[in-house]
Amino acid sequence: MKINRILETCLYVDDLTAAEKFYRQILEIEPFSRVHRRHVFFRCGESMLLLFNPVETAKSGGEVPAHGAQGPGHVAFAIVPDQIDLCRRQLQENGIAIEAEITWPSGGQSIYFRDPAGNSVEFATVQVWG
Repeated sequence: MKINRILETCLYVDDLTAAEKFYRQILEIEPFSRVHRRHVFFRCGESMLLLFNPVETAKSGGEVPAHGAQGPGHVAFAIVPDQIDLCRRQLQENGIAIEAEITWPSGGQSIYFRDPAGNSVEFATVQVWG
C-alpha cells in the first residue's frame, strides 16, 4: 500500500450558513455540494474540504458511519510565496484577526486565523515542510 495524498479533510461547525459564507467570501472557494443542516463541501484544488454539523453527523444511520468532534480543528491551505501579502490583506480587509504569522526554519511562511466556528485556519507556503 502507498498513500499518495490526503483526499479530504473535515472540520465541524455549528453554523453551516456562517461557515459557508466565510469560506466563500474570505477564501473565495465555491461549494461543491451541500445537504441542509448536515454539511457543505468545497473543492480545493485536488482535495476536498468538508464542513459538517457535528450534531447531525454524530447520528448513526445511512451509508457513512457516524462521526464528529468537539473543539476547534485545524486546516492549512497551501499558497505560493508571492501570495502571502495578498492573503494577509484579504484577511485584514474583511476584519479577520490574524492570530500568528510565522516564518519557519525551512523558509516557509504561515498565517493563522479563525473561522466563525473557532477552527484554526492557516495559509501556508509549501516550503513549511521543506
